Amino acid sequence: MLKQLSAQDAQFLYTQTANNLTHIMGVYIYDPSTAPGGFVRFKDIIRHVESRVHTSPLFKRRLHRLPFDMDHPYWVEDEHFDIEAHMSHARLPEPGDWRQFCIAVARYFSKPMDMNRPLWDIYIIEGLDRIPGIPKGSFAMLHRVHHAAVDGASGAHAFIAMSDIDANGTPAIAEPPPVEDLGDPPSSAEALSRAWSASMQSPVKFMNALMKMSPAILSSARKAIEGGMTAGVPETRFNVPVGPHKMFDGTSVALADVALVRKKVPGATVNDVVLTTVGGALRKYLAKHKELPKDSLVAVAPINRRGKDKGADKASTPGNQVSAMSVPVRSDIADPLARLAAIRDYTVEAKEAKAGVSARIMTDLSQHIPGATMAAVARLVTSERFAVRGTNLFISNVPGAQVPLYLAGAQLVMQHGMAPLANNMGLFVATPSYNGRIAFSIICERAIMPDIAFFRECIEESFADLMAATPKPEKPKAATATPKPVAKAAPKPKAKPKAVPKPAAKPRAKPVAKGNATGKTRKK
Repeated sequence: MLKQLSAQDAQFLYTQTANNLTHIMGVYIYDPSTAPGGFVRFKDIIRHVESRVHTSPLFKRRLHRLPFDMDHPYWVEDEHFDIEAHMSHARLPEPGDWRQFCIAVARYFSKPMDMNRPLWDIYIIEGLDRIPGIPKGSFAMLHRVHHAAVDGASGAHAFIAMSDIDANGTPAIAEPPPVEDLGDPPSSAEALSRAWSASMQSPVKFMNALMKMSPAILSSARKAIEGGMTAGVPETRFNVPVGPHKMFDGTSVALADVALVRKKVPGATVNDVVLTTVGGALRKYLAKHKELPKDSLVAVAPINRRGKDKGADKASTPGNQVSAMSVPVRSDIADPLARLAAIRDYTVEAKEAKAGVSARIMTDLSQHIPGATMAAVARLVTSERFAVRGTNLFISNVPGAQVPLYLAGAQLVMQHGMAPLANNMGLFVATPSYNGRIAFSIICERAIMPDIAFFRECIEESFADLMAATPKPEKPKAATATPKPVAKAAPKPKAKPKAVPKPAAKPRAKPVAKGNATGKTRKK
């Protein structure tokens, strides 16, 4: 059965350039001491991955693109699939410390993928012997997948399906869904016929979708007219064209500590704490470079749409089902808890229903745009010349497994994530969580942030500020300081009016009472 890429999946192909590669990558560090015999060989990893290729369709399918992108590409079976062609390994150079590891990760992430094969590969790095907190002898697995094939949720599911829940090899997902048969690639005549049909039907479908969404479109258009495309988004060093040389660094914190922080501001969520931490780090970093703008920096945060639309809403289904919303990270607020409260107030009202409406509109309408038109427009609006400054950075929070996972008997001890940058959006902070910890993975470009290690320190300091902060006793003081005695004294003025009518009632009671009773006194 022929399976065509959706418009949202295809856009990650159309927008890819030599400088903006649109793949994502998981960074996983394993301790082999838990494996049988206390070690894991490269061929053991190949054997393990090969035993799990049936857990997800993405492993054996490749793209079939049409000439001039006249329609969205198709997924077809790779008739030349070879597991070893997708896997390679190397060893860290001395001293094998965290800095060397970050350099190796960034270099591999900066390389383009082979778009003629299934859109994934694995790179094993050994020699991680001098990284604090990592057991000696550990190895890393860098797992790249093109964004056209998966989003954060489906990519996380594919990784869990490839993992075990113990060192004995018990699969984390016992019964993966069956992999569908994609059939043979479409013939030229069939592809042309389908592309022509889609082009003829797309205006009608587009107008129908447009009419359904007209209220939301008018609201978004009104906001755009009133404020402009860059309203509220300050110009920073991150809003420049992006080069090919990416950089990586990261740190992590305990989810239990995140829970302690969010309890300090009632109603705050884990995601609010993440945004607050990054906002504080940006404030420290830009202030150090004397570049802190008066207005808050704005981040784009993805919204998972799976589970809201009936049908293809399972995480096991590859592809992209995401929307997004813009969130001020309140880098203009110095007090960490005040910043958290401000972000909490915004996200409570914004969420998907309001702030995500523009992204959802574009996602839904793009399904009815012909492939050739969408390819041309996508390349144009993301180019260096025409890219819009609609945000300063991207922050993604993807929840992961909260139990230990294993690969060929080795236990996963650390996890990070990497995602593509874009022109006018030169900073990405991915925050995947795993086994009681949440990581802050920093992706930037060398010319934009040459001192990426300093920004990592800013993140650590920003979270430490949140941990050390205590809620200001302003609200309790306001409750006790509001003069309750004054409220009690309120009856006293009420007693005065009672005392005032008494003397007035006395003269009325003596001479006038009888006359009033007969009514004759007033007549005389």
